[in-house]
Amino acid sequence: MIIVHLLKWYREYGRDLPWRGTTDPYKIWISEIILQQTRVAQGRDYYLRFIGRFPDIQSLAAADEEEVLKLWQGLGYYTRARNVHAAAKQMMSTFHGTFPSTHSHIISLKGVGEYTAAAIASIAFNEPYAVVDGNVFRVVARLFAIELSIHTSEGKKMIKEIAQSLLDPENPGRYNQAVMDFGAMICTPAQPKCMSCVLQEYCMAFSENRIGKFPVNDRKISVKDRYFNYLHIQHHGNTFLHKRNGSDIWKNLFEFPLIETPGPSDFAELEKTKAFRQLFSKVSSLSVDHRLTIKHQLTHQAIHTHFYRIIIPDELPYNPPQEILKIENEQLQDYPVSRLMHKYLETI
Repeated sequence: MIIVHLLKWYREYGRDLPWRGTTDPYKIWISEIILQQTRVAQGRDYYLRFIGRFPDIQSLAAADEEEVLKLWQGLGYYTRARNVHAAAKQMMSTFHGTFPSTHSHIISLKGVGEYTAAAIASIAFNEPYAVVDGNVFRVVARLFAIELSIHTSEGKKMIKEIAQSLLDPENPGRYNQAVMDFGAMICTPAQPKCMSCVLQEYCMAFSENRIGKFPVNDRKISVKDRYFNYLHIQHHGNTFLHKRNGSDIWKNLFEFPLIETPGPSDFAELEKTKAFRQLFSKVSSLSVDHRLTIKHQLTHQAIHTHFYRIIIPDELPYNPPQEILKIENEQLQDYPVSRLMHKYLETI
């Protein structure tokens, strides 16, 4: 009966989203990747822009990574964009430019996990795989008053098994979309709409008046503090960028020259660092303006940031280190940057 009530509710109240009503696996894939760690209201416009520029696997695979990252700018979690690009190339080489049609092949794509593979396989190809995301964890945990933490292997296993048992085998894609919408609209994390819930009579957490206790979440997140000092250097109509690399955050995105310090530092302390001396080794005069202080929160990192605008007089020569890219001020908007950098650029 849960299936019947849920599908009836979905027919009446399901969200009207631009990727709904299609069985195109490419479009479903892009929508699901964008919506990871992103609210639907924000993701909708990104989806439309992304599909408008890259309407198929071929156009995405042929694009430069910088263009893909630039289109993703502001969404954060840029590994998603790099994985999408890599997966498109993977489909060109491994699947002859077509989207794989089985769950086992879909989950082999770069950046595609169990949830995304289940969503694509069920919606596009009617394969009976239940999606299990945050919404589904919450709905199932409350319906069955599951005391196990959703961050334990036992808790995850139990919820996945229950979710699979609830799946409508005749129309798994529609059921999956229904339960996701139900979790997002009715069985919400805070202030769930229990009094208008069509599953109220089946919900053990509601009957026990313990809605707020589920899902059980005992995860403790360790957050590392980092201290970034960005130098927005301007000289003769130009500014200067550096491309991030390695395995750190924001790989392959651009940013102003950065001095990271082990703790909070003022500008006088920055001037004493080796990195500062290398940047301005032959500059005899400059003016400094402290433009912005901001704390940027990531899942496991808190980035405490100062932005300084540094103007070097036009009559002085300036030759930065080789790894620093010189561009015209007007070209700043052409380069993909992190959300943190984007916040600063919005202020100038």
